[in-house]
This record gives sequence, C-alpha cells and structure tokens, in this order.
Amino acid sequence: MKDGVNGVALAVFIFFFLAVTVIGFMAARWRKAENEASLDEWGLGGRSFGTWVTWFLLGGDLYTAYTFVAVPAAIYAAGAAGFFAVPYTILVYPLIFTFLPRLWSVSHKHGYVTTSDFVRGRFGSKGLSLAVALTGILATMPYIALQLVGIQAVLDVMGVGGGETTHWFVKDLPLLIAFAVLAAYTYSSGLRAPALIAFVKDGLIYLVIAVAIIYIPIKLGGFDDIFAKASDAFSAKNEAAGKPVAGLVPGEMGQWGYATLALGSALALFMYPHSITATLSSRSREVIRRNTTILPLYSLMLGLLALLGFMAIAAGVKVDNGQLAIPQLFENMFPDWFAGVAFAAIGIGALVPAAIMSIAAANLFTRNIYKDFIKPDATPAQETKVSKLVSLLVKVGALAFVLTMDKTVAINFQLLGGIWILQTMPALVGGLFTRWFHRWALIAGWAVGMIYGTVAAYGVASPTQKHFGGSSKEIPGIGEIGYIGLTAFVLNVVVVVVLTFVLNAVKAPAGVDETSPADYTADVGDPGVQAELPPATVGAPGGGH
Repeated sequence: MKDGVNGVALAVFIFFFLAVTVIGFMAARWRKAENEASLDEWGLGGRSFGTWVTWFLLGGDLYTAYTFVAVPAAIYAAGAAGFFAVPYTILVYPLIFTFLPRLWSVSHKHGYVTTSDFVRGRFGSKGLSLAVALTGILATMPYIALQLVGIQAVLDVMGVGGGETTHWFVKDLPLLIAFAVLAAYTYSSGLRAPALIAFVKDGLIYLVIAVAIIYIPIKLGGFDDIFAKASDAFSAKNEAAGKPVAGLVPGEMGQWGYATLALGSALALFMYPHSITATLSSRSREVIRRNTTILPLYSLMLGLLALLGFMAIAAGVKVDNGQLAIPQLFENMFPDWFAGVAFAAIGIGALVPAAIMSIAAANLFTRNIYKDFIKPDATPAQETKVSKLVSLLVKVGALAFVLTMDKTVAINFQLLGGIWILQTMPALVGGLFTRWFHRWALIAGWAVGMIYGTVAAYGVASPTQKHFGGSSKEIPGIGEIGYIGLTAFVLNVVVVVVLTFVLNAVKAPAGVDETSPADYTADVGDPGVQAELPPATVGAPGGGH
C-alpha cells in the first residue's frame, strides 16, 4: 500500500465524479415531460426508455460497485466458490424472459409503479401488498449501504480521509460529500439521472476490465503463474485451517451450497424493487424481451472480473478487509492515472444502483404504505413529493448504517436481504401466471419463509460474527449444507399450496382481481393500453440511442 494520498489517482477520480454529477443534474432536462408531478415521470423516467438505455440502466442497476469489489474478493478469500455469481447471472435471464414481459404489460395497462401495486390489483389484498412492500424496503436498505461501502473502499485505498486516529468527521467527509451529491441529483432528476450516468459507469467498467484482464497477467507472468500461485496460497490456507476452506475448484462438501446459492440468487435477483423499477421504465414489451437476450453480455464481464481475485493473490496483495483487495490490486499494478480511472469506475458503479435503489424503495413506501394506508386521496403531485423525500431518508439511513456499524454487518444484512426478497416470489411470479393461489395462503407462506430464513440465518456463526455470519446452513431432511433462502422458499411454496387447497375448499373470500388475461400480453398501441396510462406518459418520446 502506498503511503499518503495518491494525488494523481484522486485527481482522475474527482474529474469523473464531477462529470457524472453534471450529467446527473442535466438529466432533469432530458426528455422533459409536460407534467413532471407524477411517479411515472420521476420514478420511472416517463416509461420511455428504449433498448439501449434500458440495457445500460439494468446493467448499472444489477452489476454494482459491490459486485466489482465483492465478487473478486470472494475469489480472493475462498477460491472458486465465489464463482457462484457467474452461473446465477446466466440462469436468471431465461427465467426473467418468461415473466418480465408479462409484468411489464399488466403494469403498463394499469399504471402500476411497483410490484406491490400489481400484487394488490391481482389478489385484491392490501395486506399482501404491504408485506411485499415492507420486504422490498428492508431488503434494499443494506444493499444501498453496500454501495457506499464500495465508495469507502476506494477512498481508503487512495488514502483519502486520514488514518484511524483522524477525527470521524474528517475521515468520513469525502463519503458525506459523495452522498450529498447523489441525494441532490436523485431528488432533482429522478430515474433519468442514473439512466444517463449508467452509460459512463458501464463504459468505464468495460474499459477497466478489458485492460486489467490483459495488462495484469502480462505483469504477473501469465495465467499459468497466476493459477499456480493461487493454488499454492489456497493449499497453505487449508493446511493452516486443518480443513478445506478454499480452492481453485469447489470441494465436494461445498457443491450443494454452491448450487443452491446460485439457484436461489438467480430466483431472487429480479424480485428486488430496483430491478423491477428499471424494467418498468422501458417503453415497450419488446424492449424487455430484447434485454433478456443481450444482458448476458454482462455475465461475460463478470466472469473476467472474478478472475481479478486470483490475480490479487498472485500479486501478493495483503489486506485485512477482503473488500479492499481489488482496489489495492489496481493501485499496485496500474499507473496512478489509470488506477484513478479504475477507482472512478467503482465509485460511479456505486452511484447508479444506489440512486435506483433509493427511488425504488421510495416508490414502494409512497404507493403501498402512504397512499394505501395513510392518504388514499393523495394526488400524483403529492405522491411524487413524498417519494422524493423518502428517497432522501432512505439514503440517510444507509449512510448512518455504514458510518455507525462494522462493514461485515452490512454485508451480512445484505445476505439476509436476499433471503427475505426471495419470499415475495410466489405472490409476484405466481400471480403473473395464475389466480389459483389464495391471498391468505400467500401471506402465510411469506410469513413462514421470512421467519424460518431469519431464524436460520441468525444461528449461523462465522469467525468474526456470532450471528448472521453467512447464508448457508444444513438443509432439513437432506443433511447437506445449502442456501437458507432457497430452503425458506421451498417451505413458503409448500405452505402456499397446502393452504390454498384448504381455503379454496372452505370458499374463503379470494379478493377481487382487477386484471384480465389480455392485460398480460398487452403492448403499447394495443387498445386501451395508452388510454389507461397517466397523461404525462402518453406519446412519451422513445428511442434508446
């Protein structure tokens, strides 16, 4: 680690940060609508984004600064077990091809802004809608915090903020400034800001990975030497631990954990509110279908990114916090000016998803808590105002989380968030294909999955945490170690199916379904689709170029 502040890298980082700040505020004028006082405009960008804007927005949303830092950090610490992120991002796109176009169509037809809007309309249940909304908000909060952790990791490696003895305000001032700028342009421009910034973010990330995957192996003697050194390091770690804890390939004991974590993560990814927010901002059903076919390009990038973990081992990077391994690798291997470009890619990679996540969480609160339970007669202007304010509060909460808690706590709560959000899948995806599930059975299944997942995760210990130390535990009845979220999901589905049979048999009130079969295949231009949208979105300018 270099002593003091890396001035050149910091200057380059500041240049890009200022550039995206300007873009963020200018985004308010991009495709400006006649009526901006609606969640369709502020929270969904007018539902007007074409194929390329949607592709960059979803990529910027799903492949975050935390991905950039944490995936290779997992490889650095545990070896090939960290590659679970690659197969799960391959699995997810065929899955979403089956249901995202249906969600887009019914949401466009009825003006739904959130998943909870759809659940309420489909099952006629504000209680189920509230459960989905609260789960989405809870799962999103630590995810936003981890984006700030990514920025903080970069600042630490650049030497910004002083040492451990520095006053907390001085040490955290750069992060506070980054947060304030993010909050300001999100409040001003809504979803249009991250949509524009995503072009810069993804361009920088592709550039950095392309250079890193060629330049760093050349400096380290090629991939043969990299894998050999990584294998030796893992063998030494296993010998010291007295058991297999890392390796170039997952051990036999870890195969169930690897497979269930990959599958569970694939099922959960598009349950997150920010994924759905980016999806619903697109202008047509066909845009969603195209994106499910071209988004796997990011999985190729992710596979190359993961290899940086092996490179960090081969380069002799030694850090107490694994989240610093890749930023430290960049500082050690790259010229200072290009290290600044790499740090900017990570930093901007935090700003885009953090903005979308805060908007998504705010929309859930506004539509499914404030409007449904506090002020049912809220006007579109009032909804937009509340959503803007809540987006600020969400960011403040995430910032407080980062500044007051140990970083491992944020990571563990994000893992818990993945377990939680998966429990909304029966209501959301099940509801897109069938009305057979009973609303009360869905609430009961959700509660069982949430309780089991939380209690099971609470009982997992790690070398640094007594509770919430991981997301894998023995699967009841099988005896193998697997992903807690997937086990909870299976219990959830079993409860839903059994109770639905019972409740339908006793003819329990099923609620009113406000949708029709034709709604799930509707597209822009179909009869009734544009007419039912808020006026500001009708005829919104399209195009993604």
